Amino acid sequence: MDLSLTVFLVLMVTTTIAAGVNGALGYGFSSIVVPVSLTMISGRLLNPALVLLEVVLNSYSLWMHRRSVPAVWPRVKPILIGLLPGVVVGGLLFGLVSPQILKTGTYALILPMVALQSFALRWQIRSERRWGIPFGGGLGVLYATTTVSGPPLALYFTNLGLVQDEFRAALAVVRVVESVTTLLMYALVGALTQSGFVLAGAFLPLVLVGLALGRKLVTRIDRALFGRVCMRVDAVLVTVGLAITVGAAGWIPREAAWVLAVVFAIGLHVWAASKARRMASRQVVAPVSPEVAA
Repeated sequence: MDLSLTVFLVLMVTTTIAAGVNGALGYGFSSIVVPVSLTMISGRLLNPALVLLEVVLNSYSLWMHRRSVPAVWPRVKPILIGLLPGVVVGGLLFGLVSPQILKTGTYALILPMVALQSFALRWQIRSERRWGIPFGGGLGVLYATTTVSGPPLALYFTNLGLVQDEFRAALAVVRVVESVTTLLMYALVGALTQSGFVLAGAFLPLVLVGLALGRKLVTRIDRALFGRVCMRVDAVLVTVGLAITVGAAGWIPREAAWVLAVVFAIGLHVWAASKARRMASRQVVAPVSPEVAA
């Protein structure tokens, strides 16, 4: 591993901030670290290190919310059924697809998710059994290739109407399973390297500090507003990363890459904002029961 001092310091600051957001919200670590870090280092180095960190991060969160696990287990079980084969597929793709394509695909996939999350969209999930398994499959592929799963999980569990402790417990269960199984898949495809372990070990103390600070912060702020602000800032980071990556790849001129990335990001936010307004107006006219069909 050969990182300049500037890159290392940027990664340290980003990791600490991302861990703080994760401590406050229960998610957000990878969705913040990944878009910043991929502009400086390869996903081949970054992903295994992040998964190693998230095994620790998610295990700690699961322990903290272990009393709520029995209440949410029936609701997360369908997701876990789909998650396991999804991680296998994603792990194989991570070992086979070129780093440049993976990097561009990561930005393109993260941006819609953070746009949706930033406007806290709500809709009724009519059948957890019907949607849980395919959702888990897609989530497994997404996490194993990008290490990002917080925004879609947060959207899904928020729309199930889980209270805060149940929400965090459900997130922790799914994320422990996905991080551990992804780590195993990375080992099978030969993606785990000494450099990944060194990077994870260097940032682990910062993650623990950020996590503790985030848990203290959340008691003094509006959690929902903080989450929306974080996702909107994240969208800016992803847009910048997408423009830099596409331009550096030489697929299109750099100026055009910036224009396309910004137009794509603005378009997604306009769509998400208009959808959120329409749904809010319908709820004012005719409030919808939050009950979810099993």
